Amino acid sequence: MRTKQQALFIIFGGTGDLAKRKLYPALFELYRKGILSEHFAVIGTARRPWSDEHYQTVVRNSVSADDQQQVNEFSKHFCYQSHNVNDTKHYVTLKKLAERLDQKFKIGGNRLFYLAMSPRFFGTIAGHLKSQKIVTADGYNRMIVEKPFGRDFKSANELNQAIGQYFAEKDVFRIDHYLGKEMVQNIFALRFGNNIFRSLWNSRYIDNIQITLSESLGVEERAGYYETAGALRDMVQNHILQIVSLLTMNMPASYSETDIRREKICALKALKVYQPQEVKQNFVRAQYVAANGLKGYRQEDQIDPQSQTETFAAGKIFVENENFSNVPIYIRTGKRLQTKATRIDIIFKAVPGNIFTTQQLADNILTIKVEPEGEISLQVNTKKVGQGYQLQQQQFNLFPADKHQLIPEAYEKLLADALVGDATNFTHWEEVAYSWKFVDAVRHAWDQQKAALATYPCGSMGPKQADQLLAADGRHWIFN
Repeated sequence: MRTKQQALFIIFGGTGDLAKRKLYPALFELYRKGILSEHFAVIGTARRPWSDEHYQTVVRNSVSADDQQQVNEFSKHFCYQSHNVNDTKHYVTLKKLAERLDQKFKIGGNRLFYLAMSPRFFGTIAGHLKSQKIVTADGYNRMIVEKPFGRDFKSANELNQAIGQYFAEKDVFRIDHYLGKEMVQNIFALRFGNNIFRSLWNSRYIDNIQITLSESLGVEERAGYYETAGALRDMVQNHILQIVSLLTMNMPASYSETDIRREKICALKALKVYQPQEVKQNFVRAQYVAANGLKGYRQEDQIDPQSQTETFAAGKIFVENENFSNVPIYIRTGKRLQTKATRIDIIFKAVPGNIFTTQQLADNILTIKVEPEGEISLQVNTKKVGQGYQLQQQQFNLFPADKHQLIPEAYEKLLADALVGDATNFTHWEEVAYSWKFVDAVRHAWDQQKAALATYPCGSMGPKQADQLLAADGRHWIFN
């Protein structure tokens, strides 16, 4: 258990959906567990003219707990300020409120600025926090920023420079909530805590890796954003490539932020950046169409009826480092697919020489079910019970040991890390940069192509072209 922390959170975008669904419940769990206690406060800011009382009601309604008195005490640490991020006078008011709460709750000058709003305001906010001296001299000042961090390398670099004028890299925490998921963090334990996997985790023994991030919902209330982003920018550039880096990085010298970050950057730097013709051969994009009583993407509210935005992306990528240079990594992500799931399958090479000549050996597959199950399993070949010698596939479940154990939400874990200044599970600028350079090459090739988008019906697992991508290599999707 971590020790009690002192901090003032200032949440820009405090009335938004992210704050209500993720941030306030996460902060309450830290409060319930004693990591946050008496010496913390939260200022929510946004344009809406809310009162403190209304804001505290919103916070209470965002939290699920049996102990209502504890929820009430928690909400008393929250204050609200109606705020225009472009208005200097509003920062003067914000400073006075921050200083009052700092004294009231004996926080000691520690500030966490959470930017849960459009990235175009990040530089403006960072500049005003410095110029109006809302950052303190007697405590730490950390900025947490949400994705999307740019929409290509150029805009991401401009955004990074805008923030970097006022906050050092060590004080900027770029959230990718997948890095806070228990099963994603378990990749480290599997790879580097077990010699059985550590010795096999290379191109000599691994045939291919498959990563699926499927969503059953459509664009919902994010239509405006999604139409300008698409699946490639929304999911591949961040979540999927972060998972790729954890799966393919070399073993760090130690379990420390500096050493882990160094190896992750090296893995992302080693991504093979495709030429336009290679993109055509190795990537698929598609859009969902009406089926099973659900509307197609072009029929959704706020979507251009002629939209060319992809709601599905699949690809074959390579990390050209010593251990993985010849191992294809198949990725796919999409909306309105059959189920919501995040899953990683590591398929090991076939046994050289099958002594069971009348029977075909099934692949050994290590599966990490990130969500919804939160499980790790290993597929092996065993003998069937009884006379004769018939083989069967069997799943060994490796995790969790206790299915009743409550797994902390990603945002709870990441906020706890930010409180102690541990950026291990956040993304460094160089990671963002190399990810964008890879994605930009794919996006540029797509923008040059005149071919019509592939389509897939709502409720399927994507277009047939995604299956053909693997079939061309004599492989198939394990998760289907």
